[in-house]
Amino acid sequence: MLSRVSFFAGFVLSAALFARADVTPSEPGPGSAYNAGSTCTVSWEGDPDSTTAWKDMSIQLMTGDNFNMIHLSTIASEQDGTVDGRFNYPCPEVTPYSAIYFYQFTAAGAPDKTWTTRFTIASPTGQTVPPPNAAQPGTNDPIPWGAGALADPSTANPPPTAGPAATGGTARATTSSSTSTAANATTSGLSRTSTGTGAPTATRNTTAAASQTADSGALATVGHNIVLGSVLAIASSLLAVSL
Repeated sequence: MLSRVSFFAGFVLSAALFARADVTPSEPGPGSAYNAGSTCTVSWEGDPDSTTAWKDMSIQLMTGDNFNMIHLSTIASEQDGTVDGRFNYPCPEVTPYSAIYFYQFTAAGAPDKTWTTRFTIASPTGQTVPPPNAAQPGTNDPIPWGAGALADPSTANPPPTAGPAATGGTARATTSSSTSTAANATTSGLSRTSTGTGAPTATRNTTAAASQTADSGALATVGHNIVLGSVLAIASSLLAVSL
C-alpha cells in the first residue's frame, strides 16, 4: 500500500513540475510609451523550469488584433530565456504612432508563445493618436487595437524560421505585471496569455491576461493550471481506488 502511495505522490510531483515552463514578459506593460528614435526596452522573467526550451529565444515586434497578429520585425534573437533578461534597441519609426504594438516571444524548443501588453510607440516629439479600433473583432472585448506598420519596411528583419507559429496567430499570451491575456487584453496588450494596453500581456504572478489575453501570456498560465488541475484530479482518483 505504501509503495502505491509513494508512486502516486511521485506521479503528481512530476506532473506539477512538467506543467509549468514559459518565459514571462515584464516590460513593456500597460501604459508604457516610447518615442521613435529613443531607446525601447524589453525585459522578461526567465523560465526557471528548463535550461533548454527557451535557451535560444527570439523577440518580434507585432501589431494587429488578438487573433490576427502581424509581424513587423524581429528585434532580437539568440536571447537566453532561461534567465531573467533585458534587451534595448532603437525604437523604430512607425505609422500610426499609437498604442497598437506588442512583442511576441518564441523559441524553437518551446511549444508556446508569449506576449507583452500593447504599448505605445510615439513620434520623436511624443505625439500619438488613439488606436483606430476600440474592441476586438469577433468577441467585442473592449481591447483597443490597430494594424500598424514600419515607416520604412525595408528595415524589417524576417520572423524566426523555427518555433511555434512564429509569425503570429491566435494568442495564448502572457501579460506583464498589470492585467492581460493576449487574446482578450483589456487595455491594449498581449503577452503570454495577453491583455495589456492594446496588445497581449502576461505575468507569471498576476496573469494580467485576465483582461487581455493577447497582451501578456495570461492564457498560457491558465492553460498550464488547468492541465495541472486535471492531472492532480486524475491522480487523486487513482489513489482513492488503490486504497
